[in-house]
Amino acid sequence: MTGIKVLVTMFLAVALVGCGNTIAGASPARLPSYDRWQTDVTAVMNPVIPWLRNRMERGARKPAIVLDIDNTALETHYNPGEPNKPVLAVAGWAKRNNVSVLFVTLREASDRGSTMSQLGRAGYAVDGLCMKTSGEKTKPRCREVFAADGYTITANIGNRETDFDGGDYEKAYRLPDYDGRLD
Repeated sequence: MTGIKVLVTMFLAVALVGCGNTIAGASPARLPSYDRWQTDVTAVMNPVIPWLRNRMERGARKPAIVLDIDNTALETHYNPGEPNKPVLAVAGWAKRNNVSVLFVTLREASDRGSTMSQLGRAGYAVDGLCMKTSGEKTKPRCREVFAADGYTITANIGNRETDFDGGDYEKAYRLPDYDGRLD
């Protein structure tokens, strides 16, 4: 009878964990270390400059990249206000090669001044910034506005699925958000 109790207890423990419940003392899933995040970001960003270089050789009217801000351009979670260096490197290359650097964010429009200051302190040249103004889908609207201004958005870079809703861009580069845990 003791063997059956052990098997039942083990089955229940496995079933609880499998259902997403936690056993007392277990910790919820954590974000990876900063170094792991940077390794993952670098892996996504490595092909961006070759793509841009190739795309510029084929010609584009008013070429641009679009960057999300929080946990994309800036290390909001790990080092608030600091630039995400692999993303900054791409933005710097873009600027030096006549590709505009545009930002879209769900930050409120009332925070425009502080957002511009943060991006500037982090080393970003800002050719355009589009922010949340209402309950509408902000990021698709922003890209639509940029496209209407004549920009060809060659690369759209963000870390959340919503950064890629809609269209008006040629290629998407999605940084890790670890199943929504890195907002």
